[in-house]
Amino acid sequence: MPSIDAHGPRRVILYARVSTDEQARSGYSLAQQLEALREHAAREGHEVLEEVSDPGQSGVSLERPGMDRVRDLVAAGGVSVVLAQDRDRLTREPAYHYLLRREFEEHGTKIRALNDRGDESPEGELTDGILDQLAKYERAKIAERSRREKLRKAREGKTMRTATPPYGFRYDEAGDALIVSSPEMAVVEKVFRMAAEGLGTWKIQARLHAAGVLSPMGGSVWDIMVIKRLVLNDLYRPRSYDAMAELLGPEALARLAPGGLYGVQWHNRRKTTTRTVSEPDGNGGRIYRRRRTTKERPREEWIAVPVPAHMPAAVVEAARQRIEENRMPERKYLTREWELRGLLRCPCGAGMRTQTTNPHNKGHYFYYSCSRRRKLRKMCDCRQPSIRVGNVEPLVWEFVRGLLLDPERIRAGMERMIAMERETSKGSPEKEARMWSDKLDDAGRKRSRYQEMAAEGLITFSELRERLAELEDTCEVVRRELDALAGRVERAEQLERDKEALLEQTAGVSPEDLDALSGNERNEIYRMLRLEITPSGEGFAITGVFRTDGLLSRGPLWASGSSRSRRASTRR
Repeated sequence: MPSIDAHGPRRVILYARVSTDEQARSGYSLAQQLEALREHAAREGHEVLEEVSDPGQSGVSLERPGMDRVRDLVAAGGVSVVLAQDRDRLTREPAYHYLLRREFEEHGTKIRALNDRGDESPEGELTDGILDQLAKYERAKIAERSRREKLRKAREGKTMRTATPPYGFRYDEAGDALIVSSPEMAVVEKVFRMAAEGLGTWKIQARLHAAGVLSPMGGSVWDIMVIKRLVLNDLYRPRSYDAMAELLGPEALARLAPGGLYGVQWHNRRKTTTRTVSEPDGNGGRIYRRRRTTKERPREEWIAVPVPAHMPAAVVEAARQRIEENRMPERKYLTREWELRGLLRCPCGAGMRTQTTNPHNKGHYFYYSCSRRRKLRKMCDCRQPSIRVGNVEPLVWEFVRGLLLDPERIRAGMERMIAMERETSKGSPEKEARMWSDKLDDAGRKRSRYQEMAAEGLITFSELRERLAELEDTCEVVRRELDALAGRVERAEQLERDKEALLEQTAGVSPEDLDALSGNERNEIYRMLRLEITPSGEGFAITGVFRTDGLLSRGPLWASGSSRSRRASTRR
């Protein structure tokens, strides 16, 4: 690695990253990276301010806890260099290298890696930039070759081996075909026969649980959606040889025996994209989540892979028809205005839904109950009881009513939320937008130069296509980041509008006017304040900017289990 400056940097941050959970658990790769960085820092006489690592984080996004920590330290000042073992440890996307370099330069910080080949000269930056693009190009080519190989195998009628085969099947010795797994297929047939007999998904779930049949994921309770997807899956739907001939190419059809029955496993049906995003947690920190986007491809791009069929066609068709007809009726109206709809979260992590009962047609009772427990009923391990509306809505309103009568507290809390939402790239949104716009302009200039070079015969048209494809990938990343930035700015602006609306609504308002608000109006205010309420012990905890120091509590909180107890409690 070339020298960083004439005197050598004094204060450095060491950064290491691994991209898979397996590497993160083993710890070997992280330890190896940090050890190499420590040795280099000691050899150069640098002072290590902090060692930052990102276990199990992808390099295709900047939304990482460790990288956010590095950017915070750089923004605080006093950092000469951020040092990584390889350039792709910081990020695998050249566009993100550009953003980080621009961001760190404003604080007098440089980015360096042990595998740098250039220096600070324009030629050196060009060398490293070319190496970044070559690395990205090679990864793209590997991914493309892998994708094309999978498509080729699918067209030949071979299945793609995954960590777990579809329920009811196992892989053959070669790993490119499915064969029936008798114990699991017997369960599948049982599910189809129960559905064909007219049993709903809830009853099928209860019978499987009573029989001790483990779900495909190994749990004791089958998820309702797993049952529906299993029955509607073309994998178990038998088709004749003639029907398969309409779906398969010659190579795949040659593998089948005329007169047989076959199911279909669809390949290339969906495109799934996963990216990491971070959001303010309301307490000064950030929450990191992986968001998965699935988009169904056009029907003509699907590839059918034949699998052995096992069940009678009549049973399968009857089961599919019953499941498709077994839909929840559309709700025409709400029984009441629920103040906390969508705001209560069970301690088990599930949301709490509204519930109305009318035992013996003698009056309605209203509750909030754990959606997971309602879904799995007695088979659920969550022990959070249902909560009567009278035990939670007045408590939350009393707390929020006090907030609304203190406009300065509302203003300060909302401004804190706005500041946290606008905290992007450790700088202003306008500055980040300019950086990304400059990158788009730079890509446009490169595109023009490449086209001129092709016109003059300096590069071939094949090379032109490859370089334009690389530029388009970079532009796509930049456009995605600009969209994400616009979303964060919009959320901050919405918070600003909510703040002004709340202050306007509560200016000079009397306690009596507040108490006259309807349930829907109170719910709207709670959403503006970004409240989240969680049952905890003998009370309720409110999280976020307006969080409570203790629990909101007043008397018995939980609903009783019997209708008689509920009626007696209501009379009291």
